[in-house]
Amino acid sequence: MLPVVALGAKKSKDVTQGKHCKIIFTPSGRQGAVEVGVNLLQAARQIGVDIDSVCGGRAMCGRCQIDVAEGVFDKHGVSSSRAHLSKPTITETRYADKRNLVQGRRLACQCEVVDDLVIDVPAASQMHQQLIRKAADNRHVDVNPPSRLCFIEVREPDMHEPSGDLRRIAEALMEQWPERMSVSSSADVTADLSVLKQVQATLRKANWQVTVVLRDGTHIAAVMPGLKTQILGVAIDIGSTTMSAQICDMNSGEILAVSGMMNPQIRFGEDLMSRVSYGFMNKGGADELTKVVQDGLQQLIETAAVKQDLDVQDIFEIVLVGNPVMHHLVLGIDPVELGGAPFALTFDTAFNCAAHEIGLSLNMATRVYVLPCIAGHVGADAAGAVLAEAPHNSEAMTLLIDVGTNAEIILGNRHHLMAASSPTGPAFEGAQISAGQRAAVGAIERVRINPNSYEPRFKVIGSDNWSDSLEFQEDVKKTGITGICGSGIIEILAEMYLSGIISEDGVINGELSSKTKRIEKTGRTFQYRVTDQIAITQTDVRAIQLAKAALYAGFRLLMDKMGVEKVDKIMLAGAFGTHIDPKYAMILGMVPDCALDNVIAAGNSAGAGARMALLSLTARAEIEKTVRHIEKIETAIEPSFQDHFVRAMAFPHKTDPYLFLSAEIKLPPRELIDNTVSASSHTERKRTGRRTRLNQT
Repeated sequence: MLPVVALGAKKSKDVTQGKHCKIIFTPSGRQGAVEVGVNLLQAARQIGVDIDSVCGGRAMCGRCQIDVAEGVFDKHGVSSSRAHLSKPTITETRYADKRNLVQGRRLACQCEVVDDLVIDVPAASQMHQQLIRKAADNRHVDVNPPSRLCFIEVREPDMHEPSGDLRRIAEALMEQWPERMSVSSSADVTADLSVLKQVQATLRKANWQVTVVLRDGTHIAAVMPGLKTQILGVAIDIGSTTMSAQICDMNSGEILAVSGMMNPQIRFGEDLMSRVSYGFMNKGGADELTKVVQDGLQQLIETAAVKQDLDVQDIFEIVLVGNPVMHHLVLGIDPVELGGAPFALTFDTAFNCAAHEIGLSLNMATRVYVLPCIAGHVGADAAGAVLAEAPHNSEAMTLLIDVGTNAEIILGNRHHLMAASSPTGPAFEGAQISAGQRAAVGAIERVRINPNSYEPRFKVIGSDNWSDSLEFQEDVKKTGITGICGSGIIEILAEMYLSGIISEDGVINGELSSKTKRIEKTGRTFQYRVTDQIAITQTDVRAIQLAKAALYAGFRLLMDKMGVEKVDKIMLAGAFGTHIDPKYAMILGMVPDCALDNVIAAGNSAGAGARMALLSLTARAEIEKTVRHIEKIETAIEPSFQDHFVRAMAFPHKTDPYLFLSAEIKLPPRELIDNTVSASSHTERKRTGRRTRLNQT
């Protein structure tokens, strides 16, 4: 579990209670009043200024750098000075010494507001607009939706046979749409109060010809005048970093519109535990996180609808998937119990509610269905991926991995499924990497290194050209080279390993500095220079080693529990899995050894599963049944997890020969040594001492 840590600066003891200061942020122009002593990053959030912060206020990433404007600003009626911020903390000073903080710059997460300020937020500290890569998955679905349109002609009231309008609507449904009814008597048909309030006026205005929205074959959700032919639904994947929506025709199953956006919660912390911490440490914090994500969903839906000129009032069904923390927050449930062992969910079954109950302004009859969570750190998004990829219907031993700040792992086949999560952290998404960033235009995403000259060439998002082409130079005049995203980090480390720049243990070879200027000494270690602004440091390599070792240990533990030594098929789910090259993932040891043709980028499986559940009652019943039979493994209490973790620190692994991979790619010579101390035995701790030399060609 990641530690729960609040923003870095401690409250000063001499803070004047109740006094407020005015802060103006440029270039956004946003301004507001905050109390003396408030953390500057927190103040920015209150005012609505999105200063980038990957580490959640721990003074590790350096993304929240700001400049203080000096002088009197008559336009704003304030006098601003660096002295109007608290003095640098020990943590901030340490960061400045190690990372060469620009003269005069401060880390917003380490400052307290003392007096009025004008703060400039440099471009590098402004939240980048991420490239949303969760494309719609248009796989076939057998349409069996919960809500159907039924056009009916209703018998007019008669003095000789008194009956209510609702009864006559129900009778018309039974007579004219018997195949869609799931009750045997019109008396069993129900309706919402909102329907009853309008039904008489609607019937008479429409001359007794109306369209009913019939839900589950028994419930009248809406009555609309005349013939209505369009009914819409929305499938939404709420990721911790990005959110995506697919508006579908509930009659045909066709995807009509899609949209994607950054999860607006990201300003409260890049990783989920930072957000749980925010909710715990700040009064009303959980409610604030809930409102932000609910408002984001409204924007997401409206953006998709506007693209294709769709009316949001035609939306009657919504399906949501997300990890357990997002699952709780969007429903307005405090996720604090998910922040520590035993990671208890409030509930782990599927859930239905009205859309307005979670703050969505749509049709009053719109319903929300949330897929079930599997375990405390394996959420409804993993359930959606299982529904979409259907390992439970296959004989093949399938490994399904959704890589995020907390990797969700499913292993099994039609006979048995197991699930686990592994705390990989945000390194794979660019966090904790010196030049790391999210997948935005200008980020390096593809890398190749010449094994003789050690010279790199690369591609950036926004350009189809490699860096050694003339066209590339023109392209980057528009995009710039802003950093390196997750897929680029994976590729450059794999290429560094293949070319001998780093050893199997992840150490950058300083001896190569005599052969290439790309290898630079930095204190006691070395770094690999990619561009004038971007280098891969020894610390960066270590961060990826820790992340990939946690991932390997998670799926290897499941393989042990399942009693298998190999898998038949590997599916990499999620936006990240879609854009990494399976070959490079295997070179680093992020996936087990397997025939490369059987390592598949599955795309947005969680979103695909959400769409299936949106369009099919059968799919909903299937995943609810399947989840109940998935065995949950808690990695935190498994002694062998640590053993696997230690061995997996090497590239691709300390003891696994990776024979399938070796047959496809020439790996550097490796010495397989199992010299780890077993943590799985409480009575005898010993080193295995097995040693094998592999000269792989």
